[in-house]
Amino acid sequence: MNRPRLITMLTVLGIAAFVLSLLIGPARIGPVASIEALIAGGNEAAMIIMREIRLPRALLAVLIGFSLGVAGAALQGLLRNPLAEPGIIGISASASLGAVLLFYTGLAGVSLLALPVGALTGAALCVLVLLVISAAQASTITLILAGVALASLAGALTSLVLNLSPNPYASYEIIFWLLGSLKDRTMDHVWLVIPLMALGWAALWASSRTLDALSLGEEGASGLGANIPRARVLVVCGVALCVGAATAVSGAIGFIGLIVPHLVRPLTNRLPSQLLLPAGLGGAALLTIADIVARTIIPERELNVGVVTALIGAPFFLWLVIRSRRELF
Repeated sequence: MNRPRLITMLTVLGIAAFVLSLLIGPARIGPVASIEALIAGGNEAAMIIMREIRLPRALLAVLIGFSLGVAGAALQGLLRNPLAEPGIIGISASASLGAVLLFYTGLAGVSLLALPVGALTGAALCVLVLLVISAAQASTITLILAGVALASLAGALTSLVLNLSPNPYASYEIIFWLLGSLKDRTMDHVWLVIPLMALGWAALWASSRTLDALSLGEEGASGLGANIPRARVLVVCGVALCVGAATAVSGAIGFIGLIVPHLVRPLTNRLPSQLLLPAGLGGAALLTIADIVARTIIPERELNVGVVTALIGAPFFLWLVIRSRRELF
């Protein structure tokens, strides 16, 4: 498919999902009244609902979905593995651990930004370890193994915290947060993640040319003069900023970075540099749609959006594994 046409289609789909997200909610507000409350003001109750509840939620769905989609596409290009996704290098699990520790110590309620700061700290520590490994001229396989080890360690420590938590309410909050949700977020969360995600996007785009060269293999890319260690650092930092910021405000939302690149790759020329923007736009649309489904599929009890993406992503991942196995044989 023509790339401008693909980008236009995904943009239109994302905008439509964004508008629909603004119009859907338990409070019955008509479309005209919703738009009027969002733009011009008017009814105070409607204005609060639109500007302080629905708008931040819809914006975060777009920002987080875009970040996860771009991060997944870049990581698959770096590792040259179609089954790679942002969680594989341990950043999501480490960010989750940072937030869980704040729940355990009771510090999560001190400030609105305490939880995001804790999650970002966990992601930063994970990145520090990965950067030390990358700076040592390690191979891509070593980077993957280090990420898997960090993810396993963070998961084990998270389970330990849950096991030791003396407060059932804290345990419930931890589990609920780990499921991933965009509920009850504010514009403060939006302003917190925008600069971090923008830096992540810039780092990933700066590595795109080298990712194209890596499609020929590390030896081929080196022969073309590509700076592979620099690209590795840029991708690790970019993924960390995107995924760490996303996890900091929404909890763990998986599979977006795995599914979307696979859905849009056949519609491009398959080069990573050409895949980044479509994957981001597709991720924004998919997460926004998943959040709408989470709110509407069981009206009397809202689902966590992380549950919806897992229900979609897990069968898709299994299908990819089976297809890859068939291609090998």
